[in-house]
Amino acid sequence: MKHLLFALTCLVGAAQAAPIVNNATIRLPLPGKTVSAGYFSIENPDNHPLVLQSASSPMFGLIELHHHIEVDGMLRMVKIETLEIAPKSTVHLQPGSYHLMMFRPTTPLTKDSKVELELTWADGSKTHVTPTITSIPKS
Repeated sequence: MKHLLFALTCLVGAAQAAPIVNNATIRLPLPGKTVSAGYFSIENPDNHPLVLQSASSPMFGLIELHHHIEVDGMLRMVKIETLEIAPKSTVHLQPGSYHLMMFRPTTPLTKDSKVELELTWADGSKTHVTPTITSIPKS
């Protein structure tokens, strides 16, 4: 019995704090296009790194993690496999930086509607987020 209590105490002590996702939005595609972008902030309140492994939604056929990098003085968008959030820090998915690329919507997207989005972390846990669809801001 003592061994079981010790094992349970170790498991509870090893549990990570849940990530906090704020300000989740998905942009309407440009006219005639079907690709959207997802933006939000991820706060890692834990003392250990947090690794976002993937995102999925029944409203999109494919979602990829992307980032912009500078190559020969030009910004270039590249697919990334994971996104690490350092302990006690926040990463902002935003235009010109990290973001989700969302392909092949399964239903028409309309401004102010909600999307079911599931984020999967490297430890196997999942976070459910409900972003709002927004228009692309006018410059």
